[in-house]
Amino acid sequence: MIGLIIAIIVFNYFAFTGKNRLTGNQMLHIWTFTVAFQTLFDLFVEFKYQAYWYFNQDINWSGILPHLLIVPQANWIFLKWFPFRAERVKKLLFFFSFLLFILLYELVTLLPEPWGYFRYGWWTIWHAVIIDPILLIILLGYYKWVCKLEKRVHHHYK
Repeated sequence: MIGLIIAIIVFNYFAFTGKNRLTGNQMLHIWTFTVAFQTLFDLFVEFKYQAYWYFNQDINWSGILPHLLIVPQANWIFLKWFPFRAERVKKLLFFFSFLLFILLYELVTLLPEPWGYFRYGWWTIWHAVIIDPILLIILLGYYKWVCKLEKRVHHHYK
């Protein structure tokens, strides 16, 4: 639980401090999308197929904390720092650097308690290597869609 508390503090610190390009509306959309998408994903992968779990295989309140207070904030950080106006090489470098960071972070969460809180069933880091880039691309697509909708609404009410 110590590792989870430290992670919540660190992720939220970086999500809420510094220059932020995300509007409150975008942050709310990303938070809601992330929680809904992860809950739907985990409903099958975690609970039905028992690929991984938080703390133990039972449904427990502490397992909700990463869903609400770490993963959405990690997505905010990714979008906040993503170099949207940079050259493709810089975008790819950031994308793969962030991917490496979240994969290393996942390995840290596997440490024994009290530092770690994530456990593998049949899931391995190699599953995350394949799935995480897809999830980040979906996140980027969703963010761009929200931005496009905001522009349309802003133009409509101008």
